[in-house]
Amino acid sequence: MLSIEHVDKRFGTRQVLTDVSFDIADGRLTGFVGANGAGKTTAMRIILGVLSSDSGVVRLDGVPLTADDRRRFGYMPEERGLYPKMKIGEQLVYLARLHGLPPASARRNTAELLERLGLGERSGDLVESLSLGNQQRAQIAAALVHDPEFLVLDEPFSGLDPLAVEVVMGVLGSYAARGVPVLFSSHQLDIVERLCDDLVIIAGGEIRANGPRDELRERHSSPRFEIRTGDDVGWVRTVPGIDVLEVNGGFAVFEAQTDAVSQHVLRLALERGPVSAFSQQRPSLATIFKEVVQ
Repeated sequence: MLSIEHVDKRFGTRQVLTDVSFDIADGRLTGFVGANGAGKTTAMRIILGVLSSDSGVVRLDGVPLTADDRRRFGYMPEERGLYPKMKIGEQLVYLARLHGLPPASARRNTAELLERLGLGERSGDLVESLSLGNQQRAQIAAALVHDPEFLVLDEPFSGLDPLAVEVVMGVLGSYAARGVPVLFSSHQLDIVERLCDDLVIIAGGEIRANGPRDELRERHSSPRFEIRTGDDVGWVRTVPGIDVLEVNGGFAVFEAQTDAVSQHVLRLALERGPVSAFSQQRPSLATIFKEVVQ
């Protein structure tokens, strides 16, 4: 497990990070979200050792992170950093060799990654000849080509079309399935919601919410329920202890004062006939984000 503990960072008179603490667990995809300028990139650069913190520490399995540990990381910066006039395949082999892979392993990893990311036929093309979306795929490949044991990816889905997003999600999921801790930032909250196991929300350099995605959704859920039946459900307006928000034929949305009241509504519906759906509405990540950063 990678742990960021009580990290502070100031640039001149501007406080960028304040007491930032969160964990990136083995085999888990941790989504890191926040508005522009919230401190995501600064925190990532401190993890990578590109920047030093003013206080606090980054630990790996309880021990302060070292330069040798960081050589096992795969990092994708938000800004593109590949050599534009170098062939994609040659560049990836070169980067793998810089990380110490023997030539055969470097070539094998390059070929496999380019194929998985849909760039198998573009290996001999110059980076500058690729579309922006394909350059992004190549940038992701560069972060993965040396078989990293930890992944830190800054906006990996930026500029990708929906099909490419699915491909990259599958690749990152496969790394997590092997036990690799993955931290990724993104402004695309729908992707984060689908992909992440854990979520960290930062605003103004401070962590506002942190934990397993489903736990956070449960924590921020409102007492709102929806029910679908085969008959008109206008009768829900007469049930004490609920506030009906919407009724449309056999569909209704209501807020219940207690769980007992919501279950009472369900029992009444079942007495009247079949119930095709009954569930508590869960907030989207976008809703949670807006709630915690305001």
